[in-house]
Amino acid sequence: MMRFDRLTPITLGCVLGAAVLLAALNLLTPAASAIHVPNFVISLAGKYLCYAILALAIDLVWGYAGILTLGHGAFFALGGYCMGMYLMREIGARGVYADPILPDFMVFIGWKQLPWYWQGFDHVWFALPMTMLVPAVLAFAFGWFAFRSRVSGVYLSIITQALTYALMLAFFRNDMGFGGNNGMTDFKDIVGVPLNRESTATALMLISAGVLSAAFLVARGMTRSRFGKVLIAVRDAESRTRFLGYRVESYKLVVFTLSACMAGVAGALYVPQVGIINPGEMSPGNSIEMAIWVAVGGRGTLIGPIIGAFAVNGAKSFFTANFPEYWLFFLGLIFVLVPLLLPNGIMGLIEMVTRKRDHT
Repeated sequence: MMRFDRLTPITLGCVLGAAVLLAALNLLTPAASAIHVPNFVISLAGKYLCYAILALAIDLVWGYAGILTLGHGAFFALGGYCMGMYLMREIGARGVYADPILPDFMVFIGWKQLPWYWQGFDHVWFALPMTMLVPAVLAFAFGWFAFRSRVSGVYLSIITQALTYALMLAFFRNDMGFGGNNGMTDFKDIVGVPLNRESTATALMLISAGVLSAAFLVARGMTRSRFGKVLIAVRDAESRTRFLGYRVESYKLVVFTLSACMAGVAGALYVPQVGIINPGEMSPGNSIEMAIWVAVGGRGTLIGPIIGAFAVNGAKSFFTANFPEYWLFFLGLIFVLVPLLLPNGIMGLIEMVTRKRDHT
């Protein structure tokens, strides 16, 4: 793949500029104006930005380390659940059952006291680190055993999906203490600010854009470093890299854990903007769809997955609003045609067009 150095500042500028423009048109123009951006567009943009962070996290492990993960939905959801636990504690006595300690769903199923693992989530300074730490611990524990056992290829992909599916089934249970099938919803505010305010939704969208830019710069710095060059060597020739004396398992473990942290942050930003978190976020289909975002944009480019996340989810919004019965067919078509016609995704197409232009 060509180096897309010139596109990096353009991409970041477009993301931040579009976010600021949407925010300005939402807050500074009257609702009756033709250029006013409605609230649902702000929420949709914020959701897409969270998906772009998640796609970037997947590209780190798949595009640069060659690990096709089909389980990042678990890390995304765990970060979301940590944020959801904080938001539920923020409700306090304003819930349906007016219990200052227990969330409504716990009161409904007859719980008498708050589980130990909910302690501390009434403080944002505790909840925010947990949105990264919990996914990171799970990723580290999983990666420690998987990579040291030299599980790779399709077998690793299947195991990551099995892990996500097992977590989904566990979180469906009411006795887990996470809301069961319904999950967590009806959030009131975040750090004391009502979530139903236009300014709150706009602020969350802008924060998501800022986090995406920061995550991009971190990923770019990592992939350009010596560490990143070793990752690429692991992807392209793992056995040869191991014979040269590099601890391949350690490199995989580090990037897999960091990727899980990024996915957890994406989930934490996602929950207050969509207003709900439930086990459905861990469904195998969701994790496969996430990999499609990266494939469509172009793995191993960092920029491509961001574009892919926006493109695929934009198409999803269009089809589900206008032709809901055809969305899954369209998604399946993408899944089949992209590897055949665009093996390097949108960024590969840009590279091909650029080379043809330079040769003429």
